[in-house]
Amino acid sequence: MNRPPFEVADVIRQCGAHFQQVYGPSQSFQQLRVLQDIVDCRTAAFGGHAQECDTCGRREIAYNSCRNRHCPKCQAASRAEWMEAREKELLPVPYFHVVFTLPHELGPLALQNRKVIYGLLFHAAAQTLLKVAADPRHLGAKIGFLAVLHTWGQNLMHHPHLHVVIPGGGLSPDGSKWIACRRSRRGKDFFLPVRVLSQVFRGKFIEGLKQAFNDRRLEFHGRLQGLSKRGSFENVLNQASRKKWVVYAKRPFGGPQQVLKYLARYTHRVAISNRRLLRLENGRVTFRYKDYADAGQQKTMTLDGTEFLRRFLLHVLPRGFVRIRHYGLLSNRNRHERLHQCRDLLGTDDTSVDGTMMPNDSAREIDSPDEDDTPIMPCPECRTGRLITIELVPATSRTAIRRPHFLSNRSSRSSFADTS
Repeated sequence: MNRPPFEVADVIRQCGAHFQQVYGPSQSFQQLRVLQDIVDCRTAAFGGHAQECDTCGRREIAYNSCRNRHCPKCQAASRAEWMEAREKELLPVPYFHVVFTLPHELGPLALQNRKVIYGLLFHAAAQTLLKVAADPRHLGAKIGFLAVLHTWGQNLMHHPHLHVVIPGGGLSPDGSKWIACRRSRRGKDFFLPVRVLSQVFRGKFIEGLKQAFNDRRLEFHGRLQGLSKRGSFENVLNQASRKKWVVYAKRPFGGPQQVLKYLARYTHRVAISNRRLLRLENGRVTFRYKDYADAGQQKTMTLDGTEFLRRFLLHVLPRGFVRIRHYGLLSNRNRHERLHQCRDLLGTDDTSVDGTMMPNDSAREIDSPDEDDTPIMPCPECRTGRLITIELVPATSRTAIRRPHFLSNRSSRSSFADTS
């Protein structure tokens, strides 16, 4: 697999100093740490290991990854491990894909309160699905699902939304049978009405936001300072309440293996991959994006490097924030027991999906064209031997590399801030 000609790390090296001058005071220590980790990724800063081909004797050094979850080059290993676990949890039923989106009016508030707002987004969406699915008028079942947070649009602007993947059905209230999703008038599988989901989601999110305000868990800085007054805050909520909140369901997946392909593309994605970068010239970055307002047409956009980095850092999550969560039947507690119960009711065993065995490494074989990680390759010299580690290479002093470049002007006050 060929490496892309330009990487996000190249943009940081060329434009990072100017970005620090313009936006440094408004960025958290964690956001600037992301920039430095990406620059240091797979360099001597993280150390590595010397390798030797067991056939021709060629030697080379492979440097370690930064393992930062926002780095475009560090997702493949985590994704493969996570995917292997999810493969064992698939059920032989149709799967649905539902997206919950926050209205843009709440975007600035979310940027200043990432942990609170994103957590509320998860909670409101999950409670909405569990409540509507449990209603006998819709499904009347206990369901399970996983949700993945994305905070970006294709143009790197702030666009917080949840991708939710849901098996098409659930357990009856007494757990005695599996209740399958219904069929629409057109004869297609139908999960839950999006109009109802939208209304319930809006109500639960607004209610949670009011409670967060009452509990003084929200911060208001800069041009949002006026919202600290109850009247102004309630005006914003009233405006958002009058709008239609976007909840939409995509076409159901064709089968569990398509679910795996989807998950491989979306669960461990970052705001932009290196493969979308086209040019880096004179401090300006050109990249590919899909314009969903124009039927998903592929287009190009050129940004000043400083603006590119500003947008990129909008999507750094708070430290420790979990961006992939499981709910209902798939929640971590007793997940395996509930899945075993579902398979019993569906008449399948614990090792099959759609009645057929799946290879143990199938999750690793599914790759996204947007990914940057290169798979393990044979010796580039003889093409027949394997590269074997013969020596560990110690890391250089990261303090010497890190401080002068990005963090020398950071004050102690903001050193451990998780939000900007």
